[in-house]
Amino acid sequence: MGRRGGPRPGVRFLVLGPALPAPLCTTGRTGPDGSVPSPAPATASASPHPVSDADLCTRPVTYWARRTLADDTCGDYQSMGLSHGRYRILLDVVAAKRPVRQRQGADAVRRLTHRQVRAACAARYRHGTASTGPWT
Repeated sequence: MGRRGGPRPGVRFLVLGPALPAPLCTTGRTGPDGSVPSPAPATASASPHPVSDADLCTRPVTYWARRTLADDTCGDYQSMGLSHGRYRILLDVVAAKRPVRQRQGADAVRRLTHRQVRAACAARYRHGTASTGPWT
């Protein structure tokens, strides 16, 4: 509020319903003629299509699989931000990749991990969402 009870300079109100003022998000800056500059046009999203559930599964599980295989993790699936189902994928991938790491080295594991996680996540979400609960 300004000194005399009015709104601060540069704040405009949008009337929602009969008489409910709601402030618009403005910077409080005005142009040389006292007008409020128009907002910048919205930019297109980085991805032209929506991201699938399988893609949303692949990235965090791959991240934690690589950290687990490097012996750089602690905690449980909730502290990792994974659902129980995604954590099962993580455990399966890590169990399959430990012998590979011993035989072929870390570089081979890194290449194969993403491929196996992506296939497991795609299988898990092939019919849409895995379930109605967030932690399954």
